[in-house]
Amino acid sequence: MKILITGGAGYIGAVAAELLQANGHSVTIFDHFNSHSPAKTAIFPTIVGDICHPEEMEKALIEVKPDVVMHFAASIQMGESMRDPRKYYENNVRGSRVLIEAMIRSGINKLVFASTAGVYGNPVHVPIPENDPKEPENPYGDTKLGIERLLKWYDQAYDFRSISIRFFNAAGASEKFGEDHQNESHIIPRVIHAQQTGQEFTLFGNDYPTPDGTCVRDYIHVLDLAEAFRLAAEKLITSEVITTAYNAGTGHGYSNLEIIKMVEKVSGQPVRVKHEARRPGDAGTLVADSTRLQTELGWSPTHSDLESIVRSAYAWHTSRKI
Repeated sequence: MKILITGGAGYIGAVAAELLQANGHSVTIFDHFNSHSPAKTAIFPTIVGDICHPEEMEKALIEVKPDVVMHFAASIQMGESMRDPRKYYENNVRGSRVLIEAMIRSGINKLVFASTAGVYGNPVHVPIPENDPKEPENPYGDTKLGIERLLKWYDQAYDFRSISIRFFNAAGASEKFGEDHQNESHIIPRVIHAQQTGQEFTLFGNDYPTPDGTCVRDYIHVLDLAEAFRLAAEKLITSEVITTAYNAGTGHGYSNLEIIKMVEKVSGQPVRVKHEARRPGDAGTLVADSTRLQTELGWSPTHSDLESIVRSAYAWHTSRKI
């Protein structure tokens, strides 16, 4: 199977490329490399380009002729999306439309889309099933939901098949790749960085309706998440698939304070914490019901206990000497 991965130099895209290649698939990365050096993914065939540029996108599709496209290229920071929604609608909505239209013009009709648990906002049910109401609390989640809706109608009108993976909190590291976002906003690398540098870690919000007052999230190891994307791509190739979306998570939530305590356990060192008010757009509890992903695609999260996640992340960050 030939796969083109947009945003393949990013955290999840790179791990997905690594896993797909290990399973015998042909992988090509498409990325603008504004956030990462091309050296990061030198082990893969690479095309430099921007999904917002139709001519670059179409040229790449014609060159690779992929069986499936995996689409990770997006702006992903919830807090930033509240401050600069224009960036998110440009990158995430317009960029995705440029990709999808280029695929249709190139005769390619199979897409695995990186969506988010943020489409749900504050959930009605916990764990959250896929049919829970969709009320995003921030522009990031809203842009992902908008593309999911587009994909539903494009299936009906243009026979464009897709599977969206609504992943919860991707975390941890493979041997080669870990979280290396610019202006990192995710809690595990931020706590590790604070602990290793002796800085204070800023904890946003301790008055949520949760057992310890801090946000609760469902953390999924990036290797398990990459496996979900692999299974989705193979499903699109081997079966008659009607466009759908799956949750990817473990069904168990951990609070921000539990994350801090686990980093302290793994490192053997304390973390200095200061408390600040909630960030706008943060939901209290997000935990996945991933029953459909497990039963329909045969997926199982085998690396996603919290200690394994934190140990893999800590080892990767330590090797980079933060």
